[in-house]
Amino acid sequence: MKKIGVIGATGHLGKHVTIALAAQTNFEVYALVRNKNKAQTILPKEVKLVEGDILDRRSIKNFLTQVDYLYINLSVLHNQKKTDLLTEREGLILLLEEAKLAGIKQVGYISSLVMRYNGMNNFSWWVFDVKQKAVEHIKNSGIPYLIFYPSNFMDNFHHVYRDGHKILLAGTSYHKMYFIAAQDFAKQVVQAFEKFDVQSKDFVIQGPEGFTADEAAALFVREYKKEKLTISKAPLGLLTFLGYFVQKINYGAHIVEALNNYPEKFEAEETWQALGKPEITLAQFARS
Repeated sequence: MKKIGVIGATGHLGKHVTIALAAQTNFEVYALVRNKNKAQTILPKEVKLVEGDILDRRSIKNFLTQVDYLYINLSVLHNQKKTDLLTEREGLILLLEEAKLAGIKQVGYISSLVMRYNGMNNFSWWVFDVKQKAVEHIKNSGIPYLIFYPSNFMDNFHHVYRDGHKILLAGTSYHKMYFIAAQDFAKQVVQAFEKFDVQSKDFVIQGPEGFTADEAAALFVREYKKEKLTISKAPLGLLTFLGYFVQKINYGAHIVEALNNYPEKFEAEETWQALGKPEITLAQFARS
């Protein structure tokens, strides 16, 4: 059995991957969590919970003695600043240092496709700098890696775009995004660890259909049957202005600007051939 440790297992993306790994008989899954009691309500009982913090070297050392592989799901939080201690920067560097010493066989990491927008059209954002540096640190660590670059997630219609009965949009979406369900992505992560053991590979992660944000929102609202939803749209300039006063809005404005303008192309054919084609369409996701 492969003993795999998950960092970020209780997040809404990390949770899906952790569940998918735990469902396989050839994986023994461990999760580093800050609060065991909370994690027990989110993760299946098969997952072995280890309490600790990625910014604490002692916690990391203890966790890594129990696993041979790592899957890392980290992000910069909406309320964090560039000068803060960040799990995806300081935490990741600490984790890789200790993983090298512990003889970890392979590291999996979820990155981002839209971070490529950094440097285009005079766009520059420190959060994307952090994500780009994270990839560099992993590739320079000397540990075999699996790095996943996902497009937008369908799940964001619940966790990001939705506010009560409204789907919130800003600005104009100029290019199609290949939305993917977190459940399909999780299956691909499992396949990657099974098929590319102790190898280094990059995977572009995209779903079966391309939509602009406006097209996707309209489809989601039309197909969502549990209750009636509406779309509310604001000028991006207003969001940017408010971001000068509220950090969370500032974060959102940068994400929206990048998503609206990044010229995403379909690049996942090789990933589909290696890891399987995603099955869930946006309409199916909304109806379910």
